[in-house]
Amino acid sequence: MSSKRRLMAAGLTVVIMAALGACGGGGGKDDDDPWRDSTAGGGSSDQYDEGEGAASTATTVTGLRDDVRHISRKTAKATRPHMVRKCRSSKGSRKCTTVRSGTETYTRVVRQERWCVSLNDVGGDTSKDAVWYQVTQATYAKAVDADRLDKLRFTPTATGC
Repeated sequence: MSSKRRLMAAGLTVVIMAALGACGGGGGKDDDDPWRDSTAGGGSSDQYDEGEGAASTATTVTGLRDDVRHISRKTAKATRPHMVRKCRSSKGSRKCTTVRSGTETYTRVVRQERWCVSLNDVGGDTSKDAVWYQVTQATYAKAVDADRLDKLRFTPTATGC
C-alpha cells in the first residue's frame, strides 16, 4: 500500500471514529470504548470528588438522592492474527519482515464499568427529577450508604448513565 493511500485510509478512519463518537450519546470518559482499559475512578475520601477529563469543567451538583446504578464491565473473548518478525541475513545486509503465524486469543472490553447516581431537585429545581450522573466509585459508595431523599453534593465525571 502506498504512503498516499495509507494516509488517506488513516484520515478516513479518524473521520469515521469521530462520527461514531458523536453518535454515542450519554457522553463521558467511560463510554463503551473497547480499546480503552477499564480503570476504576480514583475518587477522594470525602463527598466532594474532583472531576476528570472533560467533566472537570463541570460544576458541583446538589440534589436529593433518588437512585443508584452500577453497570458492570462486560468482556468477550476474541482472536486476532499473531504476527512474528522474521529476519534474513545475506552478505552483510539484514532484511526483516512481519509475517502471520497463527492466531492469538485476547479479552476485549465490550462495555466499561460505570457507577451512576440519580438526583431529584437538582440545584433546588423541583422540575429536574431523575437526572442521572456518572460518578467515581467512592461517590457511588457514599450514595449507596445515604438514605433515599438525603441531600448529596458531588462533581460528576459525566452526565447520563
